[in-house]
Amino acid sequence: MKLVIQRVNRAEVKINDQVRGAIKKGYLILVGAQDSDGQDEVDHLAHKVAHLRIFEDENGKMNLNIKQVSGSILSVSQFTLLADTKKGNRPTFTGAGDPDHAKKIYESFNDALKKNGLKVETGVFGADMDVDLENHGPSTFILNYQKKENN
Repeated sequence: MKLVIQRVNRAEVKINDQVRGAIKKGYLILVGAQDSDGQDEVDHLAHKVAHLRIFEDENGKMNLNIKQVSGSILSVSQFTLLADTKKGNRPTFTGAGDPDHAKKIYESFNDALKKNGLKVETGVFGADMDVDLENHGPSTFILNYQKKENN
């Protein structure tokens, strides 16, 4: 799984000019799932997101997590995060998960965020979406997680 987390003052996702999800202070999270992703990756990253300390405290230090600032999450699926651009000028998407599996992982990730006590708004998996945001900082973080196989 790969996540791009943007700390935002506000964010919204629209489908056909209709707002599907909107938040004020919190995270816009772009989510990319691979075929190798399972519940271990989902649980690890949901826990990491819930406890990531990237909001500023009274001293201006990134020391507070999303719960401590009463923030929300806008989660948007994005298979292009897993693009391979090593050869040529046209990306390939063979690293992106099978759509059925990736949808299950995306939905499971959103459920895991909620189980971690977070308010979550979403886009629609596979839809053509327009995302509008105000990145605070700007602060953007990339999280990757892939379970190591025992050899």
